[in-house]
Amino acid sequence: MPVLDRQSLEFISRSAEQTRRIGMRLGALLRPGDLVCLVGDLGAGKTTLVQGIAAGWGSLDAGNSPTFVLVNVYRRVDGGRLYHLDAYRLSGAAEAIDLDLEALLEGGPLVIEWAERIQGALPPERLWVTLRWADENQRDMVFTAAGQRYEALLRQLRRQVFGVI
Repeated sequence: MPVLDRQSLEFISRSAEQTRRIGMRLGALLRPGDLVCLVGDLGAGKTTLVQGIAAGWGSLDAGNSPTFVLVNVYRRVDGGRLYHLDAYRLSGAAEAIDLDLEALLEGGPLVIEWAERIQGALPPERLWVTLRWADENQRDMVFTAAGQRYEALLRQLRRQVFGVI
């Protein structure tokens, strides 16, 4: 468990299933207002991680990339919603602001793929996840917390995955 510092955690996934499992653990910790930003090249595992996040959060909907609809909404039995935004086709922060990100955050947790494309529109406090393709089965993930809520979230995730704080 490489710990880069108190605000960061590196995790090496050796399979798509392992990527989904860490996503499930993260998803179980999310609450309305939480922002998870995913960055990484095509094939880095962003959508696979979101599938796990949605499942762990309790969604009955299967997670998939909302590239052509921009935002997917995953529902759970209690009426809660998880929002999944794909910023790949957005031209920048101004276009993201038009989507009313604040309303999405008020309605539930928000997970953004290609978050670096709209970084100027995002609140400074968030969980930033950088995914890198290492080989056919291996992905390197670095989770970086910005703000007290996300530092606490990262501590909880570290405890769940590795059994330590």
